[in-house]
Amino acid sequence: MSTQTVNKHHDAHAEHGHHDAGANKVFGFWIYLMSDCIIFATLFATYAVMVNSTAGGPAGKDIFELPFVLGETALLLLSSITYGFAVINMNKENKGAVLGWLALTFLFGLGFIGMEIYEFHHLIEEGFGPNRSGFLSGFFTLVGTHGVHVTSGLIWMAVLMFQVAKRGLTPTNRTRIMCLSLFWHFLDVVWICVFTVVYLMGTM
Repeated sequence: MSTQTVNKHHDAHAEHGHHDAGANKVFGFWIYLMSDCIIFATLFATYAVMVNSTAGGPAGKDIFELPFVLGETALLLLSSITYGFAVINMNKENKGAVLGWLALTFLFGLGFIGMEIYEFHHLIEEGFGPNRSGFLSGFFTLVGTHGVHVTSGLIWMAVLMFQVAKRGLTPTNRTRIMCLSLFWHFLDVVWICVFTVVYLMGTM
């Protein structure tokens, strides 16, 4: 058997190994997301129990500004779309476009977090902090936990952009992009639930 044939077999075996390892990591990440689903389900259940425990303080319809929250929602939904374009360009092996779309996704996500911090600060300044009532404790915990997840995703995204810029679209970086894609879209779905259950139903 020639050296060239041996090398081809070795490369094919290595590529197959990378594919299997990547698939296993993505599967493992799905399991992690299922555990995150349990966390958010618990927080939603807690909020549902506490939503009417206002202790003489404000209810959702008194403090929620729906147009502002719609702006937050638009930013997060747009970030999900731009991340999708990053994945499409990853499949096209277009490193520059991947970095560009990830950067745009990062900016949308950062805008979302900035608006959420502003909302929390405004409510606390008005005397409607998490210690004011059971309703506000449930609200700050649920929305804040989602915000912490988005912040973690942004940190991950920044590191990933550095890795792609430095090493390119390696099999490892491609797997990381796919895992972060699952995480980011998951947060989008959770936020839609938050927007519906907390804000829309809260202003009725």
